[in-house]
Amino acid sequence: MAPSLADLERSLNLLLGPAAISAAALPRAIAMTDAERAPDPARLLRGLPAGGALILRERNPGRLAAAARHWVPAAHRAGRRVLIAGDARLALAVGADGVHLSEAQLRRRPETKSVRLRPGWVVTASAHGAGALLRAAGAGADAALLSPVFPTASHPDVPALGALRFAALAGLAPIAVFALGGVNTASLRRLGGSGAAGIAGIGFFLAD
Repeated sequence: MAPSLADLERSLNLLLGPAAISAAALPRAIAMTDAERAPDPARLLRGLPAGGALILRERNPGRLAAAARHWVPAAHRAGRRVLIAGDARLALAVGADGVHLSEAQLRRRPETKSVRLRPGWVVTASAHGAGALLRAAGAGADAALLSPVFPTASHPDVPALGALRFAALAGLAPIAVFALGGVNTASLRRLGGSGAAGIAGIGFFLAD
């Protein structure tokens, strides 16, 4: 069960420190759409605190474009931001708040030069280790979503970093680092003092 928005805000303030949320600041909570686990983005939006961001993910370009045209204005009306996964030009066309890059895109670094198409965009990137964190910084990303921090049902065969390893990597990274993977109301407490800039996930934000 997702925590209440008030509980989530209190936890983020206690564990990650107070942070003013503004149009230029990074969100501290990022929810990610998923065709199987979260087919209805409305539930994720309801579970996000004010100022949080939704990453729209969809492998089919046509469905991604349709989802972006619908959910970007819907999220803005709710006071939430939207990042488009993998398609900076679509994000620009629909008035999204930024773009999310995969590790594969980071490896093709010349392609990442197009992400700064609009001033004030938030650019995030996926990362699973130190090398990807450095590539994300080199590509000009504002933040990296480092995973999996804790064991997760979606990727049971992938070894979790654990809170200590996450904290070590976050401390060395030249950009902000978000904790992704297995974050719930219990494991969130283990991120206190880790240097996490925020949390990201799917199930944690699924409001009923």
